[in-house]
Formats: sequence, structure tokens, C-alpha cells
Amino acid sequence: MTGNLTRAEAAERARLLRVRSYRIELDLHGAATSFRTLTTTHFDCAKPGAESFIDLTAARVSSIELNGEKLPLTLFDGSRVRLPGLAATNVATIAAECEYSRTGEGLHRFTDPADDAVYLYSNFETCHANKVYACFDQPDLKATFEFTVRCPGGWQVISTMPADSQAAAPDSPGIWSWHFPATPLISTYITAVIAGPYHVAAGEHDGVPLGLYCRQSLASFLDSDELFEITRQGFDYFKRAFGVSYPFTKYDQIFVPEFNCGAMENAAAVTIVEEYIFRSRVTRARREAR
Repeated sequence: MTGNLTRAEAAERARLLRVRSYRIELDLHGAATSFRTLTTTHFDCAKPGAESFIDLTAARVSSIELNGEKLPLTLFDGSRVRLPGLAATNVATIAAECEYSRTGEGLHRFTDPADDAVYLYSNFETCHANKVYACFDQPDLKATFEFTVRCPGGWQVISTMPADSQAAAPDSPGIWSWHFPATPLISTYITAVIAGPYHVAAGEHDGVPLGLYCRQSLASFLDSDELFEITRQGFDYFKRAFGVSYPFTKYDQIFVPEFNCGAMENAAAVTIVEEYIFRSRVTRARREAR
């Protein structure tokens, strides 16, 4: 493992590369410990012939392809894939098997002790998107992100964009495929994938669909009326303060288990520690903190 990205490496990579897009396919219906991931990224290089690297923390890599040429798997060292001999315009496709997290980084997997339902959610700050898909994992290399997620039927899947299709997979009974169109230009660390049999409450404000999600076993405690009211007040406040309307096409808030922080500002899919779903009466200070 090569460790963290250094400041000098990030500066050099930003000078050399311009990332255009990612197309990411995640297969989340298999083993309890790992999942398959396939990433295709389009990017430019300011110095053709140069070498760079893409970040990926994975249990194993099964395929590396650059500009139509298969590259040796030895270019993967556990946390990076070397990309030698770059062209002015490049396409890299990398297939890998990544591991679920139990500590809140990457893609966290939780089994509800109340009903054995499985819930997944991503947490990519500061530099953990590479634990789910191959990427140039630094915030100044923005791109568009298009996700396809395969998962068990009956699950909800949430990402930055609303899903534009969801259908039963013809080759796998009981498995559904969700597709999300490309995002606006954003950083890797605020992309998101949340999946599982989440309970959902729906609302709307100023033309923006609103969603609240939590585990099914906590649905009776979700005080959606108050949460939607506060959310709408927040929308109005910031629109007045900045003179700019909310820039995304929907706004979801997902209360997730075993979260290692208070909340994470994923674009249009904010994850929040589920201790803020109150199971009994709480103090005014506790409610205000939420």
C-alpha cells in the first residue's frame, strides 16, 4: 500500500490531467464481504507520453485497460493503478472487487439486528471514493459521474441524481438494475451511493422533490413533518442569503446506522447519523442540535 496522496502528487496530477467523466457499475447483490466494481473514465493529459496513476483500494483487480489496450495487473499495488504512456485523450476501464467497510469509510454494510435487513451507504470524505470505484480522488479534479447499481429487488437506491430507470435484471432473477444519469461536474468525495430496503417519506419544496430515508425498523419514529418543515425553511433561508436557488434536481436526507460522524454533505444525498431519529422524548437542546 502506498499510503495517502501527498500534496505534491495532487498538484502534479492536477497540472497534468483534466478528467471529463466516469461511468461506474456496482454489483451489490453478491457476497456479504465484497462487491464488484467496473469504472470507465475519460480524461485528457497535457503531456502525451507521461505517466500518472488512478486511485483504487481493492481486494483484487481483474482487468486494466487503457485506450483499448489491456495492461498487466502488476500495475496495481493495492491502492493505485499506474497508467503509463498516456495519450492526449484517454479512456481507462478497470474492473475490481472491493470490500465493504464496517468503520464508515468507503461503502459501509450494516445488518439490522431487528430484522436482518441489509443496509449500505457510502462515505467518501476525505479520500475514500477509491474504496468503491477507480478515480482520481482529489477534489480539484472534478468530473461527471454516471452510476449503474445492481442490487436485490425491493431495495431503494439513492445517489446524486434521481434514477432514470429501474428494472428487473433479465439475466438474474430477483436482481434489479438502477441507472442514474450523469451528474453535474462535482468532486469524487461528494458522490454517493446508498442502497437497501430503506423506508422513504416523500415531500416537495419550490419544485424540488424531497426525500427522507431510514431503516424499516425505525420508520415509526421518523418525524417527517418536522424534518420537512426545517428543510423547507433552510432552502428558503439560503436562497435569500445567497440569491441562488438550490442547484440539484432533488434533495434526499438518509439516516444511516453506525455512522462515524454527524452528517456528510454528499451532493443531493446527505447522510445523517440515525441517532437524530428520536425514539423517545428529548430535550429542547437535543432537538435544536439536530
